[in-house]
Amino acid sequence: MSLWVDKYRPTALSKIDFHTDQAARLKALATTGDVPHLMFYGPSGAGKKTRIMCLLRELFGPGAEKMKVEHKVLTTPSKKKIDISIISSNFHFEVNPSDAGIHDYTVVRELLKEAAQTKSIDVGGHSKGFKVVVINEADKLTKSAQHALRRIMEKYTTSCRYFLCCNNSSKVIGAIRSRCLGIRVAAPSADEIVKVLNHVAKKEGVRLPEELAANIAAKSNRNLRRAVLMLEACNVHQRNMKPDQPVQLCDWEYYIHETADKILKEQSPARLLEVRGRLYELIVHCIPPEVVLKALTIELIANLETNLKVEVSGIAAHYEHRMQLGQKPIFHLEAFVAKFMSVYKKFLQDYGLE
Repeated sequence: MSLWVDKYRPTALSKIDFHTDQAARLKALATTGDVPHLMFYGPSGAGKKTRIMCLLRELFGPGAEKMKVEHKVLTTPSKKKIDISIISSNFHFEVNPSDAGIHDYTVVRELLKEAAQTKSIDVGGHSKGFKVVVINEADKLTKSAQHALRRIMEKYTTSCRYFLCCNNSSKVIGAIRSRCLGIRVAAPSADEIVKVLNHVAKKEGVRLPEELAANIAAKSNRNLRRAVLMLEACNVHQRNMKPDQPVQLCDWEYYIHETADKILKEQSPARLLEVRGRLYELIVHCIPPEVVLKALTIELIANLETNLKVEVSGIAAHYEHRMQLGQKPIFHLEAFVAKFMSVYKKFLQDYGLE
């Protein structure tokens, strides 16, 4: 039994519910039989991965959906073993080199080179003469890995096409961006999310009140995957969904809200130590550090004066940048909290609010 978000994921470009003009252009591109390197970029839950899988099916037929999971062990120059998961079919394979952290260069150099040197298997006459390599979270690759990828793209362009998937194209080096056709997948509007929710509810045979659908769309932050998961959670919580039914947020969001309250109520070394433990808790539960920083900043500035909001936003941007350059996210998250506490405590003292 699968989740609704997977059960009703479109499998063909013609079945995509929004950005249909873009889907039509991708379909026309696939009919040419040859495609350039592509870079799909846009916010989470906008449908980048769905479009990539639909395009692969358009290019190679149903065989692109017959995938298997493999595990490969690679050895870094420092003799460290890293385990990488690969999803592959006869026509493509999918990998996330950033899973290896600072050793992503080894993954790109060894794994992608090996893939580029092997030809795709012609099953049912669907082979196009090249294999597709899907690289997830391309914007999280280190600069050395990106430069290695650029060299491989140049050398093996006749045997491989690279489909890059990322949230922020500005974090991909210009040498790679210039070699790819950029496809921006914008977040769906609230009306488009409501349309998809109604479609899913109709397929499942459940009644979805308009007010609840609008509330889910508003709280999803224009993330379609999140919206469908919220809909399923509402249905599990209450079979006969009501217009005024509360929409459940994720546990980690409540946790960050509580953490922000603790920071605002007290600024001291003891409270900083307590907050550090809560940040560790979020990271070990696989909440991305940049998501934690963004969510915590939004919670904090919601309670600040206008001039202080600007300063705190600048501090958050500084530590987000530092986080991208460093290796230990907890250091930068804790530094952000310490800096915020310092600034906020001074603000309270200056205005006699302490």
